[in-house]
Amino acid sequence: MDRELVKGLSFKHVWAIGVGAVVGDGIFLLIGEGAKIAGPAALVAYTIAGLFLLFIMISMGEMAVGMPDAGAMWVWNKRTLGGLAGFLTGTSYAIGWIIAGGSVGLAIGTITSWFFQIGSPEISVVIWAIIWLTVFMLLNLVGVIPAANTQLVLVLGLVGLMLLFGIFGFASGKIDPSNYTPFMPNGFSSLFPAIAFGTYAYMGALTLATSGSEVRDPRDLPRALWASSITFLIIYTIAMAAMLGLVPYSELSVSESPFTKAAEVAFGTSAAYIINFAAWLAAATCLLGGTLYAAPRLLYSMGEDRILPSVFSKVHEKHKTPHVAIIFTWIASIGLVLLGYQNPDIVYVHLSLLLVFAWVVTWLISLISAVQYRRKFPEEVKNLPWKQPLYPLFPILGLIGIAIIFYGTFQGAETSVIIGIAYVVLLTIYYFVYGKRVMEE
Repeated sequence: MDRELVKGLSFKHVWAIGVGAVVGDGIFLLIGEGAKIAGPAALVAYTIAGLFLLFIMISMGEMAVGMPDAGAMWVWNKRTLGGLAGFLTGTSYAIGWIIAGGSVGLAIGTITSWFFQIGSPEISVVIWAIIWLTVFMLLNLVGVIPAANTQLVLVLGLVGLMLLFGIFGFASGKIDPSNYTPFMPNGFSSLFPAIAFGTYAYMGALTLATSGSEVRDPRDLPRALWASSITFLIIYTIAMAAMLGLVPYSELSVSESPFTKAAEVAFGTSAAYIINFAAWLAAATCLLGGTLYAAPRLLYSMGEDRILPSVFSKVHEKHKTPHVAIIFTWIASIGLVLLGYQNPDIVYVHLSLLLVFAWVVTWLISLISAVQYRRKFPEEVKNLPWKQPLYPLFPILGLIGIAIIFYGTFQGAETSVIIGIAYVVLLTIYYFVYGKRVMEE
């Protein structure tokens, strides 16, 4: 049986995966919490977070184009830093997206229930979460092109709605300049936790690198990393600036989308339905192009190398998709939805912080790998069709960003750090006890 994936993705598809994997419940809900902490300066905090992530994305570009593969960071870091580094980053990124399957699954269930409630509010959220996870799982099962085309349509709708909100929000005449003052009511130190919230909102762009085995032209990977980062940074900065001008930061909270509240102020009650639909689009693109696309590709690639059970490397004979890995990710995501339904604090606090921890580990190791790639394979890098500009500026800025992100995210979150370190230790034990031995057989 042919175990190869289909090379059918163009630049627009890869760009849509990157943009869609970025915007989710973080931007629509957590901006309220960020604004409560930092006031209007949350706009600066989110911009800083977006820039740091842009620096990290640019740093990964050379490895993406030089080693295009569904395994992305697993393949890059295994080659440049060794099997353990590759295994830690590949599994960390996959685990992060599976965690997001639970948290974003509950978010899309909540948003859909706002429109169409089935039974009690709690049951309705779970039913809709499972329905949409199943729909997006099936789309990914039947082929990468149908899933990618759907992702493109959803992302274009999302970007268009948020851009229109920003433009018409400023044009509405309802912007109150006093809402921007005091700009930093809680002092400079409040920027750090707000940057952490911005990181959670913007942290998914590297996901598009997992399309490396299915993109037609590997040069589209670094181009899309840059373009997707610029897209969400510009669109959401405009939208946030309008939102903060429409609603006093003191009235914002995580329990209600600030954009929904701002749309109601500017355009009336009916506008809330439109913005909530945009929030649905954001959650949908995260699940379709993130959880149920990226995580299975990483599991597939690691299954091919037998560091994970080889069953993950199975490719559907007709559709050419990693169907076992997709179904496994779907089941795990539903399990987390059910866990979050019973214990919402676990999913939205500890698991979300664990997601950030897992991806910070991935970024840190991958940045070191990007530097090592240039040192270890200079001739290969020299002949790449795309090279990162101003090297080593972006790896240095990326490392500074990781330090700030880690500090801001895990202030007072010792439990999450301990859990994160424990999972790294467990993965390391697994690698040396089982994974490395199986790979070498």
